[in-house]
Amino acid sequence: MTTLDSRAEVLKLARLLDANDERLSFLARLDARELRRLRERMTDVLFDANLPMLRRMAAASKLLPSAVTAKIAERVYGPMLCARIAGVMEAERAVDVAKRLSTAFLADVAVELDPRRVSEIIARMPRQRILEIASELVDREDWITIGRFVGHLPDETVEAALVVLHDAALLHTAFVLDDKARVGQVVELLPETRFDGLAAAAAKLDLWVPTFDLLTHIGNGDRELLAGALRRLDKASVARAREKAAEMGVLHYLEA
Repeated sequence: MTTLDSRAEVLKLARLLDANDERLSFLARLDARELRRLRERMTDVLFDANLPMLRRMAAASKLLPSAVTAKIAERVYGPMLCARIAGVMEAERAVDVAKRLSTAFLADVAVELDPRRVSEIIARMPRQRILEIASELVDREDWITIGRFVGHLPDETVEAALVVLHDAALLHTAFVLDDKARVGQVVELLPETRFDGLAAAAAKLDLWVPTFDLLTHIGNGDRELLAGALRRLDKASVARAREKAAEMGVLHYLEA
């Protein structure tokens, strides 16, 4: 299962470098914690490369009304530059500008952001706006971006976002969640009725890898709820689940 954590890190590293994850697949043999540290250091290098210029641009934006800054951001700067500038902007000012940007553009910016640098901005964003961005990212099937932000959101916002994340989306997102310790906390927010849906999504879409990865990162009570839902699937799906669980060394989770 530790290999799966490394595999998830490779996917996120490939996104950061705009590279094909297959080209980086050899890195999956390394420890996931080391890969995460590598990704964070590379992120720091990318974001700090033009720090003085970004700070000057952030300071200059204060001279303009937020509405004008938002128009310039969306029509001239583009999502990558906006993400870099956001990392050095005052949170209150950044939120005021963000409120005036389109949802699609904010989703583009979210892809480029380093959540560690904008945690205060995220905390101040209106919940409804976050849910709109989350819905846009779900439509794009951008699980990596969603997973990077979950650890920076309060439980109340995450719980509200779980309505937007359909069952397959939740499985995909949990697999690439930046902080796997957060997985159990997120699943605890689920109503019990969602576990049958997760099992059904796993069977219908062959999402056994993220499903069994999820099983290893949640508490005993929720683990039994999900395992029970898997055991209640039709005979063919249960057989497939047991086959994949055996391959991954987690067959004991499906034993009654």
